[in-house]
Amino acid sequence: MTTVPEFAPLPDEAYVGGAWRQSAGPASTIVDPATGRVLQTVSQSTQADVDDAVAAGVKASADPAWRGLLAHQRARYLHRIADLIDRDAERLATLQTFNTGKTLTETRGLVASAAGTFRYYAAVLETADEAMTTVRGDYRTWVQHEPIGVVGAIAPWNSPVASDAQKIAPALAAGNAVILKPAEWTPLVSLAMARLIDESDLPSGLVSVLPGRGSVVGEAIVRHPGVGKVTFTGGTATGRGLAHAAAEKLMPVSLELGGKSPTIVLDDADIEQAVAGVMYGIFSSSGQSCIAGSRLFVHSSIYDETMARLVERTEALRVGNGFDPATRVGPLVHTRHRESVASYVELARSEGGRILTGGAVPDDPALADGSYYLPTIIDGLENSARTCQEEIFGPVLVALPFDDEEDLVRRANDSVFGLAAGIWTRDYRRALRLADRIQAGNVWINTYKAFSVSTPFGGIKQSGLGTEKGREGIAAYSRVKSVYLGMSAEPNPWADS
Repeated sequence: MTTVPEFAPLPDEAYVGGAWRQSAGPASTIVDPATGRVLQTVSQSTQADVDDAVAAGVKASADPAWRGLLAHQRARYLHRIADLIDRDAERLATLQTFNTGKTLTETRGLVASAAGTFRYYAAVLETADEAMTTVRGDYRTWVQHEPIGVVGAIAPWNSPVASDAQKIAPALAAGNAVILKPAEWTPLVSLAMARLIDESDLPSGLVSVLPGRGSVVGEAIVRHPGVGKVTFTGGTATGRGLAHAAAEKLMPVSLELGGKSPTIVLDDADIEQAVAGVMYGIFSSSGQSCIAGSRLFVHSSIYDETMARLVERTEALRVGNGFDPATRVGPLVHTRHRESVASYVELARSEGGRILTGGAVPDDPALADGSYYLPTIIDGLENSARTCQEEIFGPVLVALPFDDEEDLVRRANDSVFGLAAGIWTRDYRRALRLADRIQAGNVWINTYKAFSVSTPFGGIKQSGLGTEKGREGIAAYSRVKSVYLGMSAEPNPWADS
């Protein structure tokens, strides 16, 4: 029997410019995807909320009490927020499992990652050094990194607490104010984290959290003249529209968008290790991950053996409530999203694909009210099929055999996306050669979905612009100013008559 804790509703308030208030927008119904029951309603923010949040952010980011802080002094606030996240870690993880359906094991890891992100950027502040640039004349030059002002951060629904931290922490570290818009389906953990930020005594106005629809709140943030940069994680179509709006303002953006990542199993791979890694890469998080390894390329000489093991192991995965410790695959975030995933599986059937396992909702009556979908493996398709080219964002894996490296590289790169890739082999020379040739921002060799906040993350092609994480994460939220200091005491000879 799965033990599910009691859900405690949050106050129906947005965090606007350092103050809590109920927004005047329509109410969104927040549903537990594991059971289909309504958890609570959250009022959507309005244009007025955005205007007030921006005004407060402009004032707070320009206030010498914040802007004048030395780097190590800003770091103290980040450490304080990290400590508060650790203190409330179990509550935050539980809240995210209720709101997203993710397993409690995963949400605990995401909360720990959020705390680690704040601590990492505090450490970067403690160790960040500006450098003099090379002398090329009778002057000295250096570069200063200065805050942008107000940053708009639009977060996804699949991993809100970790994604929130990856945007808020470096933006604050760089000296900015931040307006966070959580996804409409999953605002709860973002609002809970806002209460911790409020408790941290961070100067008022530096962080706002405004729940609501992207077409209303997100659009208002992007187009507001007081917002100097927007960072967005989500779908490519939305990101493209956001980029157009930003271009009208000549405003910088960071876009972490979709993916259709290839996972490659070479003929010399440890099959058991590869199968376990492939399963984790696509079926953890119920496949709701931008870097999910959703296209599997297996050398034809080991294809049958690999697929037999993969299907057997996949069918043994426990599908269920995220609060059950035995669960490996939780529900999809919303019934509407499950319908989208199921429609892609039907598309695969119409394209001639063979469903090797899954391809349906579970028949367990205990799961009937949730938005569950069985882990699915499909083969028999060409890489040009829509199912192989379009992001499904669910537990659906498409398998394709290959014979030689040239054909493999051509098909692996035949995608509008370029976010991630995985390579399984015992030969590191082959792995590194392939890693150089695969068009992706992130490549894993004999592992998958391993992350480090110290390592930059981003995509190429239609998978995005810019990077998150790493020391570059602070630079992404900064403006660069070059300063020249003349060393000559003589007047400029040009002025001689």
